[in-house]
Amino acid sequence: MSQKQKNNIPLIIIQGPTAVGKSRLAMKIAEKLNTSIISADSRQVYKYLNIGTAKPTIEEQKKIKHHLIDIVKPDEEYNAGTFAEDAEKIIAKISSQDKILIMCGGTGFYIKALLEGIFKAPEIPIEIRQSLRKVAEEKGIEFFYKKLKKVDPDSARRINENDANRIIRALEVYETTGKTITQLWKEDIREVRNFQTVNIMISEERKTLYEKINSRVDKMIDIGLMNEMKDLVKKGYKRLDPGMNTVGYKELYPFFEDNSELGICIDKIKQNTRNFAKQQFTWYRKIDFDLTLDSKSINFSNVYKEIMMKLQER
Repeated sequence: MSQKQKNNIPLIIIQGPTAVGKSRLAMKIAEKLNTSIISADSRQVYKYLNIGTAKPTIEEQKKIKHHLIDIVKPDEEYNAGTFAEDAEKIIAKISSQDKILIMCGGTGFYIKALLEGIFKAPEIPIEIRQSLRKVAEEKGIEFFYKKLKKVDPDSARRINENDANRIIRALEVYETTGKTITQLWKEDIREVRNFQTVNIMISEERKTLYEKINSRVDKMIDIGLMNEMKDLVKKGYKRLDPGMNTVGYKELYPFFEDNSELGICIDKIKQNTRNFAKQQFTWYRKIDFDLTLDSKSINFSNVYKEIMMKLQER
């Protein structure tokens, strides 16, 4: 794999595990800088998935402009490569107005794709996509995961056995090209976006974070997550639709379709959200952040000064 350099634009990035308080800090900084926020959240791109993705409220979006929220329907594909292209266009436009943009979210792979580039995935013929998804509905994702382990063991090791969309995506690429994603990645030429970044990590002691996650799930139920899910089912969105493979929603299908106990489904949301936070912590261990903040002791004034100082040093 070879790389080539591209642009040089200031960018503030705020990352961290789910429920840690990223959006709160991003909103404050955006207000101070009179700028907007790009959501780096692979679930908030989907329309209708509001409560379960902790999407910014209508009031928050009126106060601060948020980009890449509500841009595709739950049955449509959206991936890291598309995100990188969309985000780069927005950053170029906003920076041309002499504003410093903020990127905030917990999907580390999306941010990595923007900063380091990502291979150009092949166009998948519609007949291959439809055929694979039909078989997945009939035989289940376990069948496809076993198939993936045979044809593309490298991808199988990277992908969780329950991640239906990534499993199917890897098989779509193989069926279309006869090559694995790993092979294509090695052959690809990436464009490295050389942004002037201040990369911030917000962290929290795990026990405290897990308690916050449990409480937040209960609050989501209280403010209408069940009604939101009911509307999605009525609209005809299915378990294997890309957007519906989302923590907070996929766990509720057994309640609506199989008469499973609601309490069990809610406990599963909490468990999967905690597991997701754990995976995020693992991902962040590989990153050298400019600032690492403890969520319990963030002093906004000090953080803002540090950010501005680091941008001037770039």
